[in-house]
Amino acid sequence: MGSAPLGDVDTVVLVHGLWMTRHSWERWVDRYAERGLRVLAPAWPGMEGEVQQLRDDPTPIAQQRMADIVDHYQRVIAELPRPPIIMGHSFGGLFTQVLVDRGLGAAAVAIHPAPIKGVLKLPLSTLRSGFSILRSPANRHRAVPFTQDDFHYAFGNTMSRADSDRAWERYAVPGAGRVLFEGAFANLDPNSTAEVDTRRDDRPPLLLIAGGADHVVPPGVVRSNAALYTKSRALTAFHGFPGRSHFTVGQDGWEEVADYALDWALRAAALPRQATIASETPRP
Repeated sequence: MGSAPLGDVDTVVLVHGLWMTRHSWERWVDRYAERGLRVLAPAWPGMEGEVQQLRDDPTPIAQQRMADIVDHYQRVIAELPRPPIIMGHSFGGLFTQVLVDRGLGAAAVAIHPAPIKGVLKLPLSTLRSGFSILRSPANRHRAVPFTQDDFHYAFGNTMSRADSDRAWERYAVPGAGRVLFEGAFANLDPNSTAEVDTRRDDRPPLLLIAGGADHVVPPGVVRSNAALYTKSRALTAFHGFPGRSHFTVGQDGWEEVADYALDWALRAAALPRQATIASETPRP
């Protein structure tokens, strides 16, 4: 693992997703730090506590709203002396796209991202993954427990049950009902935080990564998300990893995904803003 060509980019900001905490990035933080980068993995506002604390008192999770979360990360990034690389997983990947749309970052990577407004595909596996929350409108104002069974289907489907349960124990917390409802019904909300101007030519480069075995955000959903950017001249790329589950940031082989994401972002950040790579531009 070589050193990062720092240049003007010296920081990576990692944005976690729903049902997770900042600890889901722990291995990525160490790996990127070894390459000479400053790595920040801030929690969603109010979710700075440990996993067991958030399970015991999920009130901070129940209070989450997409707009508050994105604004929180915007403030973190705005305080940095240089534009960072922004990477987000799951809902963090959606938030990454919103932050990029706001002109933030030197380059960005959305890893198995929850879809932005305009993506119409919602496969059955996606609905099943969020069923513990979506099954009742009352859950919009709650933090809904994420059981070991829920985790194994949604995140750990490529892992043994024992490995999945260990990952659940270390990383999983209740899900923010409001955030999932806001994402699921973004196409019906004229003021949705998930809306992105996908035609912008002046935004930072963006890579979208999909996993072939992801139940929460199947590769077709990520490809549809990427295809929304085809009318932008800004650099947009799509890459799929066969056999990767939604827990791609922690399951075996996470190093390959982490290295690909960082190497792409460092290369893209060094390009002129208007540069394009036709072979990497996603098509519908």
